[in-house]
Amino acid sequence: MRLKYVLNEVLVGLWRNVTMTVAMIITMSVSLTMLGASVLLYMQVDQMKSYYYGEIEVSIFLRTDVTDGQRQEIDSAISSNPLVASQTYETREQALERFKTLWKDSPEFVNSVGPNSLPESFRVKLKNPETYKTFTDQMKGMQGIQDIIDQRALLDKVFNIFNAIQVGALVVAGVMALAALLLVGNTIQVAAYSKRREVAVMKLVGASNWFIQAPFVLEAVVAGLIGALLGFVALFVSKVVLFDNKLQALTTILTPIENGNVWLMLPLLAGVGALVSAVTAWVTLRFYLKV
Repeated sequence: MRLKYVLNEVLVGLWRNVTMTVAMIITMSVSLTMLGASVLLYMQVDQMKSYYYGEIEVSIFLRTDVTDGQRQEIDSAISSNPLVASQTYETREQALERFKTLWKDSPEFVNSVGPNSLPESFRVKLKNPETYKTFTDQMKGMQGIQDIIDQRALLDKVFNIFNAIQVGALVVAGVMALAALLLVGNTIQVAAYSKRREVAVMKLVGASNWFIQAPFVLEAVVAGLIGALLGFVALFVSKVVLFDNKLQALTTILTPIENGNVWLMLPLLAGVGALVSAVTAWVTLRFYLKV
């Protein structure tokens, strides 16, 4: 009987303050969507780091006037270096073909590059990318070398951008979470005030605080769960529409987002939405019932 009463009061409360309930659900869904997006971005950046740092190569570009003897000396130094896992020599013609493949969507740019514009090079993969500086110090004094570039330095700049976006998403999620907390508290206060006479009567007849608070807390929890579900749907649709179709086709930098990671957001968002709503409602009612 008590359970039926509590559930009935939850449904009545949600319908009675339907406009504020909708506003609470929307605010909660937006904040949880931002939270889920920031968590997914954090997981994706870590995945991209593991993938790309494992594929990092050191590019040793040779001078245009390099001699055959200097080239062979550099090749021998790389082959005998214990820090090196593998190496590949790339001629000017091969460099030009790779350049054409990378920039095939910009024919004017490709046509502006001649066969002698790109230097020949050695592509070296180290056993440990962290030993780049040691390897560079060993090689940079050799004759015939024009420049040594570590792809890690370029990737660090890209990942710094992703990290900044990640922090921005967390900040937005925090602001929206604060707005959701205030809105939940305000909605519960309005709901409790509208039923102040019933609450007063229940307290007079000896009803426990838990019995009085339960409908209001559950009302907030239901709104939080609905907001979490909407936030998850928004994340899943964004993943399918944007990353699987649009962004993945535009760039080769982004690694695919696994569906399993997206599904992990459902229990996370539901747990956070229900817990935050329940705690906010309970704290609000504690102050209200003490008056």
